[in-house]
Amino acid sequence: MVQGTMSNAGKSILTAALCRIFRQDGLRAAPFKSQNMALNSFITRDGLEMGRAQVVQAEAAGIEPDARMNPILLKPTHNQGSQVIVNGAPIGTISARNYFAMKRELRPKVQEAYDSLAADYDVVVIEGAGSPAELNLNADDFVNMGMARMAGAPVLLVGDIDRGGIFPQLYGTIKLLPPRDASRIKATIVNKFRGDITLFDDGVKILEEICGAPCAGVVPYLDVDIEDEDSLSTRLARRDRNAALDIAVVGMPHISNFTDFTALEATPGVGLRYAGSAEDLGSPDMVILPGTKSTIADLLRLRECGLEAAVKRLAARGVAILGLCGGYQMLGESVTDSEGMEGGGSVAGMGLLPVTTRFSAEKRRARVTASALSVGGILAPLTGAKLEGYEIHMGVTERAPDAQPLIQLADGALDGCQSGNVYGTYLHGFFDSAACRDAALGALARSKGVTLADRAFDYARYKQRQFDILAQGVRERLNMPLIYNILERGA
Repeated sequence: MVQGTMSNAGKSILTAALCRIFRQDGLRAAPFKSQNMALNSFITRDGLEMGRAQVVQAEAAGIEPDARMNPILLKPTHNQGSQVIVNGAPIGTISARNYFAMKRELRPKVQEAYDSLAADYDVVVIEGAGSPAELNLNADDFVNMGMARMAGAPVLLVGDIDRGGIFPQLYGTIKLLPPRDASRIKATIVNKFRGDITLFDDGVKILEEICGAPCAGVVPYLDVDIEDEDSLSTRLARRDRNAALDIAVVGMPHISNFTDFTALEATPGVGLRYAGSAEDLGSPDMVILPGTKSTIADLLRLRECGLEAAVKRLAARGVAILGLCGGYQMLGESVTDSEGMEGGGSVAGMGLLPVTTRFSAEKRRARVTASALSVGGILAPLTGAKLEGYEIHMGVTERAPDAQPLIQLADGALDGCQSGNVYGTYLHGFFDSAACRDAALGALARSKGVTLADRAFDYARYKQRQFDILAQGVRERLNMPLIYNILERGA
């Protein structure tokens, strides 16, 4: 099990690295995180929902994502509550207090998911959450040391040296734990080191002396492009001012599934950025309204800060506007929440697409294949493009009788809407399709009179290369014989 001294210590990325290393070494490895809190989620082939971080780790391991890898997913809907997903299906929106009261009921479900997964693989790499030394949260814990006990797993404790205080991080965490849990920590890892690692040689000796456990390695900051876990990601501040194409994603407080844009970020010649104000939005070549867990609240926020007006001005000038999932809902005439899924109420939409949305308790979760229909406007070259992705939403959107849909699903159902240069769809992963990405970016480039550096970019191959770079960098800095010894000895 990989635990950390704090959130963002690098547990997720190190778990992915170990999954890749074990795979390279001939073992069948799988990731597991009992409880994840994130707005980035994914739909498995059997229509179940799980956290995106475990999807990335499964990809690193070379296996199909499986909801057993993340039996509990919490998707925050407001400051004190979350939609709770158990074994891939939502059971309701529950306040933080009520959720803690039901943790004992969920523990057997976590155990069952882990046992079932462990039976199918040689190694399970378990990721913790936050810190095991959050003493007020340890009652009925099944996320950190509670999970380690349930699985009988030895623990690697990861500290973030970039934030400073690596000695109190690691030593303090161990000393705050009861002896039965502290004894499970078989090695420490110093993560995110910048500069000459040999300068920390004495630090390693001190850590080993005070912590009473070997240091398995000092891992540097690695220049790899791996999907981040949630919207705290530094991706949200990126901007490439020298790119041929400027694509702006409208920033929202409850943005979800920003992994929809990682393929665009990685494409040569494309500068993708997140705009949190009308001034930030500027005059891009394309505007994308992303998914959100709180469509009405985020739409009102865009209205208050002037972003809605800025988007509508760009649409009037003929700039391509694309809405995905919640962003698609915002582009319509109205959004109604009569069942209180987001707190109730009804609000006018941006009025850029002739559709209306009504929330319902039923959540659509599906992996889909589709084809773009006859597409008009600047993105006309999308016509006929083959698409693959997933739908995950609680709203039902209806088109006006004369409105034009955007895509057709493999089962014949129509999805999305288009009007001039404004487009909307529920399909997540829209740009993961090479055919879609090439057609859309090519159309934008021709409209602007520029040439993209590489129109044959293979995103799938690029991702696999990033996993290999990650594994190589971690393997070079970790004491893998020690790791394997710990794996064999157990807890």
